[in-house]
Amino acid sequence: MTYSTIRCIQYILLAVLLAIPLVGFGQPREKAGAKEEKKGKGENVKEYAVLETSMGTFEVELYPQDAPKTVENFVKLAEKKYFDGMRFHRVVKGFVIQIGDDKSKDTAKVAQWGTGGKSIWGKEFADELNPNAPSYKEGYKKGVLAMANRGPNTNTSQFFIMLGDNTRLPKNYTIFGKVIKGQEVVDKIGEVEVMPVMGQDDGRPKVDVVMKKVTVKPAG
Repeated sequence: MTYSTIRCIQYILLAVLLAIPLVGFGQPREKAGAKEEKKGKGENVKEYAVLETSMGTFEVELYPQDAPKTVENFVKLAEKKYFDGMRFHRVVKGFVIQIGDDKSKDTAKVAQWGTGGKSIWGKEFADELNPNAPSYKEGYKKGVLAMANRGPNTNTSQFFIMLGDNTRLPKNYTIFGKVIKGQEVVDKIGEVEVMPVMGQDDGRPKVDVVMKKVTVKPAG
């Protein structure tokens, strides 16, 4: 094979190589990355709330992916300072503490505590009970926040916090968050003396436990 023939073959091979797209390098890869970023944007966004009470402060993680309407309701009510000044109107020893009734701000309405509450829509809203949601599968574990209501699809603003794991509680109450810091404060509230209402260990605290402030914050 002559030198000129070899050079000719080399030129042909070079031309073929230059014609092949550089898959996985340079601009094509950046476009793919941008697409993945766009797809992931907004997914698994976390929200948190800090609840400052007269007995201490605790923090919760909210579950907007599992219960979007319920979290929206809680967040917007908190931003309006709706919960500020409310009393924990119910403590069930070893089971739950409960709050969210605006009537509990008024001592003259003490006989009605536990019967009030409002949603941001001005009416009751539906349960969010998705069997595929991680929180639904986990169930009512210690520290879980769930909506309190008087029957299916009657949610407003009242919610309870679990004082312990309870696998027997029917999954009729929308779970929308869980305590991640300050569980000892929740436990302390759950240990206060109560004035029996629904039973010896089920009633309102003898000494008021007040929600001073609820502050919603983004991740980090």
